[in-house]
Order: sequence, then C-alpha cells, then structure tokens
Amino acid sequence: MTSDTPPAIVDSHCHLDFPQLAEDLDQVIARARAAGVTRMVTICTKLRALPQVQAIAEAHDGIYFAAGTHPMSVADEPMVSVDDLLVVATHPKCVGIGESGLDYHYTAESGQVQQDSLRIHCAAARESGLPLIIHARDADDDMARILSEEHAKGAFGCVMHCYSSGEELARVALDLGFYLSMSGIAAFPRSDALRAIFAAAPVDRILVETDAPYLAPPPYRGKRNEPAYTVHTAQVGAELFGLDYAEFARITSENFDRLFTKAAA
Repeated sequence: MTSDTPPAIVDSHCHLDFPQLAEDLDQVIARARAAGVTRMVTICTKLRALPQVQAIAEAHDGIYFAAGTHPMSVADEPMVSVDDLLVVATHPKCVGIGESGLDYHYTAESGQVQQDSLRIHCAAARESGLPLIIHARDADDDMARILSEEHAKGAFGCVMHCYSSGEELARVALDLGFYLSMSGIAAFPRSDALRAIFAAAPVDRILVETDAPYLAPPPYRGKRNEPAYTVHTAQVGAELFGLDYAEFARITSENFDRLFTKAAA
C-alpha cells in the first residue's frame, strides 16, 4: 500500500440492486474503490430479487451477496424455506443469510410471521455455516429471546446489522458471540447513547456498513448513501475506540473476515 492509497475497509451491508444505486452503479463502485472500500456485501431482501443481486456480485471482484426475506416484506412474500436458503448458500459469492429479523416499528401487525421467518433464517445459518444478518427495530425483547433460543439449538455466526437498538439486546448479542455493525446512524450528532453502546463493546466484534442507499452519515445526511461513505462512519468509530483510522479499518476488516469466512481477504 502506497502512502496515497487509502486503507482497505469493508462495507458489510449495502443494497446495490436498489434503483437509487442501480442507475449509476459503475460510478458508485468506482467511488467506493477510490475511497478504499475494497469489498462490499450487497443484500437481497426478497428472493425474487435474487437474479439481479447475484448478477451484481458475479460481475464485480470484491462484491459478495447475502439472501433472505426482510422482516418488513415477510407478509407480502412467499414464506422462504430452509431448503430455499441452503440452495442459494451454495453459490460461491453468497456469504450470508438474510437480512432477516423483526421490525415492529412499521410492521408490528405481521409480528408472528416475522418470528416464524426469523427462525427459518436461523436454521439456515446453522446448517449452511454462513452468518445470519439481523435487522431489529422496536423488537428488542422478542429478538433477544428468539436469538438465544435458536443459538441454543446449535451455534451460528451473526451480525446485528445497522445496530440501533438498546443496551440489553447488544449485551445478549455479544454474549452469544455475535457482532454489532455501525451504520451512519452511529455518526449522527444525537446518537450519543448508541455510540456509548458501541464503545462498551469489544473492538474485535465491530463491523461497519452503509446500508446504502439509506442512512448516509454526516456530511451527507439526508442525501443518497453509497458504499464510499463507509469511511465517514468508520472515522467516527475510530475516534470512539481511540484508534487511528487505518488501524480501525484493519481491525474491522479482520472482524469481517472472521465472520464472513467465504469473503475473507
């Protein structure tokens, strides 16, 4: 690495197939590379979108994908089976299961079917050996209970993506050996309580992500997010742990490799 080459870092969660990014995807990827974002995981949130997501990963070095049914879509999509997910998991560039989880903020009325779907995704993670990617919003108690129950049936790796829940769920997740992922929310000025949760976690259990096209960190807040902006969230993370940026980028990349073994550098 030359002195003018930025440190390599991973965007562990983005949505490159979403229309906001698909319109100029080559430029989005080029800007990410220029910023040092050498690897990205693009997330399939509905299995009917799998062909587009898979095609993006197949077309680009350093881009991988994960597949599942997003909890906010569960009520409107066919219920995925463990076997469905295990078939997708055999693809060389499929590195994770999900995102799955619980969202009671917008879709509480489908809570039971979300829980059923979550347990299916847990089983697929357990059987495939691929890590589970969890979306959790306003569902801390049920999430902690279900993840604990499912993990007790047999261990699996997991990342709490875009972590913005409470201290207790973070503790349960960390106790299970899971990872917490920092998104742009952790860089928002009013996110002091959330930053404190991250700061209390072991640095070897932290990932960074954009969730692009959503949740752009300052100075891009309110605009379209893209993988290049991983750097801005990671700079906040580095400060939080008292590290320089290059060291934080190295540690979070090693964390990513440990969890997402199929995408390991």
